[in-house]
Amino acid sequence: MDGNSYSRVNAVNYAITYALSPNPSYRYFPIINNNGGDCANFLSQCLKAGGAPMSFNASNYWWYKHSGPNTKNDTWSVSWAVAHSLYWLLKVNGAKNLVGPKGFEVNNAGSLQIGDLIFYEDANGAIFHSAIVTSMANGYPLISQHSFEALNISYEKTWEAKKMHFLKIKV
Repeated sequence: MDGNSYSRVNAVNYAITYALSPNPSYRYFPIINNNGGDCANFLSQCLKAGGAPMSFNASNYWWYKHSGPNTKNDTWSVSWAVAHSLYWLLKVNGAKNLVGPKGFEVNNAGSLQIGDLIFYEDANGAIFHSAIVTSMANGYPLISQHSFEALNISYEKTWEAKKMHFLKIKV
C-alpha cells in the first residue's frame, strides 16, 4: 500500500522479542475463568512498535498510558486491550482514514505479509482472539500471539473459530 509508514519489520521484531515472554513495561492480562487474555494488548504493542501513533481522539480511542514505575496504575483504552474493539477500531480507521493504525480486510491468508493481523470470530459473531503474522512459510502465514504465548505457529490451529478475518495493516 502506497504511503504506508507502518514498519512491518519493527512490529514483527517486537512480536518475536515478546511473544513468549511478555514485555514487563506493559500490563499483562491473564486468562481468568476462561475469559479475557492478553492477545489484543500484545498486538497493540506490536502496532505501536511498528509506528502506529496512539490516538486520544474521542471518535477513535487507541492508547496506553504508563502511570508510574510499574504497570499497576497504567491505563489504556478498550480498543488497546480487547480483540473485538481493536478489530473494529482498525476497520473504522481504515474506512474513514482516521489517525492511528488502519486495517483493510482481505479474503485470504495468502494476501497477508509479516506485520498483518488475523482476528478470530466465534459462532456468535464476536471477535474473541487476535494474532500477528510474524513469518511466512512458502506463502503460508505463521503467527505469534499471547493467551497462550506462541511464536511462529500455524494460524489455523490456534483457536477454533467460525471465521477468520485477515487484516492488512497501514498507519
